[in-house]
Amino acid sequence: MPTLHDKGYKRLFSNKVFFRQLLESFVPEPWVQHIDFDTCERLEKSFITDHYKETESDLIYKVKFKQQEAYIYVLLEFQSSVVWFMALRVLHYVCSFWLDFAETRPKQKKLPPIFPIVLYSGDKRWTAAENLHDILEHPHLLKAYTPEFRYFKIAENEYSQQRLLEIRNLVSTLFLAETYPTDMALLKEQVLNLFEEKTDKEAASLFLNWFVQLVVHNRRNLEDYQVLETIYHDKLEAKTMLEHAMDKERQQAFVLGKIEGKMEGKMEGKMEGKAELLITLLEAHYGQLTDMQRARLLQLSDERLTYLSLKLFQTTSLAEFWQEVEVH
Repeated sequence: MPTLHDKGYKRLFSNKVFFRQLLESFVPEPWVQHIDFDTCERLEKSFITDHYKETESDLIYKVKFKQQEAYIYVLLEFQSSVVWFMALRVLHYVCSFWLDFAETRPKQKKLPPIFPIVLYSGDKRWTAAENLHDILEHPHLLKAYTPEFRYFKIAENEYSQQRLLEIRNLVSTLFLAETYPTDMALLKEQVLNLFEEKTDKEAASLFLNWFVQLVVHNRRNLEDYQVLETIYHDKLEAKTMLEHAMDKERQQAFVLGKIEGKMEGKMEGKMEGKAELLITLLEAHYGQLTDMQRARLLQLSDERLTYLSLKLFQTTSLAEFWQEVEVH
């Protein structure tokens, strides 16, 4: 499910709390403890090639430790199959970053250090070599002219349930929900412990919305959500947030499905027109429309109706929505 992971994971690890927990809990390097996470900065750049944009995404953080500047490159790998030349792919992305760095800073004659991480959330076992040396034929033949390179791998399915329970933070709970989806009792206990501690509200909100995504995309049962609902009810006002997010996701999926069905002619003549569908959703959201408002929507083109159907989920009142009707 690349789309789910692409949008969800990049949003999660764009949050500094998730990024910090990922490094502190899953990267056992001594220099991690010296990173100044308060001043770390995420770069709005990506070096993923078009061919792989459906199966992976990337994040780049600039960090400081021991009075020095470095970069952390996180490759988010979603595809279920593992390619054997992953070390080469990661090296290509790192070199692309260095090339961009050199071209945009012509006065700087040294390249910064960079730590590459591959975060794998697939189901299959990770089998790709982590060292470029291991995928080269006759690696010693031209050793002096061959780059030394390796990446750091974090494969969610390689962590035992017990280990994730011991770590007990947002990232380990995320891995637990993904890797051990059937053990709801343990997940419930973990989440309860998590939210009884001081948890960053924004990071907690991202985690809750991620769980909603798992339910919406059939990665979790609705019953699981209902169990967690009792935990979240008094924590960070999450019950209302979860219900709103769930309703928004389901309605948007409904609209997109209806529109796609009409466009592809798969509704066997029973499909409502886009205007009627939009009117139905508007009245469910904001109450009865006037005859004049209904007539106005019936006059709009298919393209504008599609735009407005998606815009519906970004407005908070009928007046705000109607501004979109008139402006666009």
